[in-house]
Amino acid sequence: MQQRLDFYKASPAAIKALTGLEERIAKSGLEQPLVELVRLRASQINGCAYCIDLHTTDARKGGEDDRRLATLSVWRETPFFTDREKAALAWTETVTLVAQDHVPDAAWDAVRPHFDDAELVDLTLLVSAINSWNRFAIAFRKLPA
Repeated sequence: MQQRLDFYKASPAAIKALTGLEERIAKSGLEQPLVELVRLRASQINGCAYCIDLHTTDARKGGEDDRRLATLSVWRETPFFTDREKAALAWTETVTLVAQDHVPDAAWDAVRPHFDDAELVDLTLLVSAINSWNRFAIAFRKLPA
């Protein structure tokens, strides 16, 4: 594969808009390890090689355990994640795959006890932002360094 275009150079204003989302996410109350797990899980679902590489590296730099990273795609079958993390991962999956089931009430009922109103908005913004980054990286074939 070859990169189709450098979207950072092609439209700095578009990237500035996405960066604005990242600035808001950084100011949210969401804990950084959770943020990286969400970014990585959405990127796995979307098949974004660039983002999987980036967020695995960032998670490791932040102290994330290799065992949790290795089993993130099968998080339901492991004892390695907290209830809050499991709720966030389930929410990430259903929001990422929104066209499949339109975020059913069961998904809402599962995430609601673990996040307050502002956190749920910030979590959904995080999921939306990484899905946007994935789509840019996949569409324009951004490759891991």
